Amino acid sequence: MQPSFRQIRAFLAVASHMKFVRAAEELHISQPALTVQISQLEEALSIKLFNRNRREVSLTPAGQNLLPMFERIVADLEEVMAASTEIHHARRGVVRIAALPSVTSRIVPYAMARFRQTHPNIQIKVKDVVAETIVELVKDDKVDFGIGTRLTPDSEIKVENFITDDVCAFFQDGHPLQDGPPVLKLSDCTAYPLVLTGKNSSVRVLFERSMAREGAEVDIASEANYMSTALGMVSAGLGVAILPMSAIHAGSVSGLAYKRIDAPWLHRRVGIIRKANRTDSPVAEQFIRALHHATASLPNDPFQKL
Repeated sequence: MQPSFRQIRAFLAVASHMKFVRAAEELHISQPALTVQISQLEEALSIKLFNRNRREVSLTPAGQNLLPMFERIVADLEEVMAASTEIHHARRGVVRIAALPSVTSRIVPYAMARFRQTHPNIQIKVKDVVAETIVELVKDDKVDFGIGTRLTPDSEIKVENFITDDVCAFFQDGHPLQDGPPVLKLSDCTAYPLVLTGKNSSVRVLFERSMAREGAEVDIASEANYMSTALGMVSAGLGVAILPMSAIHAGSVSGLAYKRIDAPWLHRRVGIIRKANRTDSPVAEQFIRALHHATASLPNDPFQKL
């Protein structure tokens, strides 16, 4: 028989008062019930813990040796219980997130700043990665959830609608596109050398699908993993960048202009990505609520709430 926590608490109460009557009162149990618990603990350990007679109670040498160990056990378990309560009520813990760079450049920091005002003891770890990597991290349990785009059907994940943003063409001030229509078509852009994001990015996948449906060919002047780099390439005159509108917050747009591209297959939907059949932790649930609130209250935000 293994010692129980109740029996250990009984031992510590008797060791504290050296009287069974007072120990029973502290534990809110009868003295006979306390005596049974001590006897069961001694039986489980195969040692005598107390010397007792009608006049006094004292610890045996074995009891004296075990006392600090039992005190540590109780203290550790009480710490676990306290921590569990704080985690349940989202007062402490860690939230691990993988999100698109366009989301981590504005929405996530804004949500983090507001969240920490009411949850100062929660640590938030953010990975800014491309869409394909987000799904991999979610499926491998490397993050609690992701914020990205599901590019292909996948039964191992579930996606909650979150936000959507437009895809735009970014070009230098004075570029011929600046004098064109206020909303561009893909064919307007493909007449010029293009700066595209990496092949595993959500915008690149959507762009290539759109081009395949239209049967158009493009001149790719350069590729970049980060939107800030792509904007720098546009500033240097390397071409027209195809980026989400949220790129205006990802790098310098001084000297640049942009216009929305109207193409049915080029509309980006960004969702909260979770592993299927996995329950969110309380702190993750709270931060997801903060993200939804951030999208509704963030001023001048290029994203639209879904």
